[in-house]
Amino acid sequence: MERFGGIIFAALTGLAFVLRWGFRFRLVGVTGFMGVMTVGLFALTLAPLSRTAIPGSVPYSLVYDTGGGEAVIAVSPEITRSQLVATLQQAAGSSFSPGRLGHADNTLTVRARTVVHPEEGISVPLYLGEVNRSLSQRNDPNAQIIVFEENLVQLPQFDVAGSAR
Repeated sequence: MERFGGIIFAALTGLAFVLRWGFRFRLVGVTGFMGVMTVGLFALTLAPLSRTAIPGSVPYSLVYDTGGGEAVIAVSPEITRSQLVATLQQAAGSSFSPGRLGHADNTLTVRARTVVHPEEGISVPLYLGEVNRSLSQRNDPNAQIIVFEENLVQLPQFDVAGSAR
């Protein structure tokens, strides 16, 4: 029934004009809205809304995205090197969009960071790595993943609660 809502309202609008019902112009608005919704939902079926899934990646949250060449994700401070690499690959794949605005070098940089607490009441962002990929290729074989080893080795000195050990 809901598939044919636009057609049903168009027929009802036509009938309202033929019979000169008082609310016929309201039906024009409803029919137009149903048409816009139908076209919009159809357009969403043309482009896949799936995310890239990389085995070994961990959940992350998007913290900053310019819609252009830079994005920052937040990961858990308990992440391992292999999980970080997989998560960076996943974030880079999921952030691809042909509508992103490029820089002169036409690359997308996705940085991964976590927040650590060296002392009670102090929070410090710690960047763990980044991936640089092309903005023009969906599956970029030349994506460069850089892990900031010096920051990754600092993570064990912070306990789960976030304070320094």
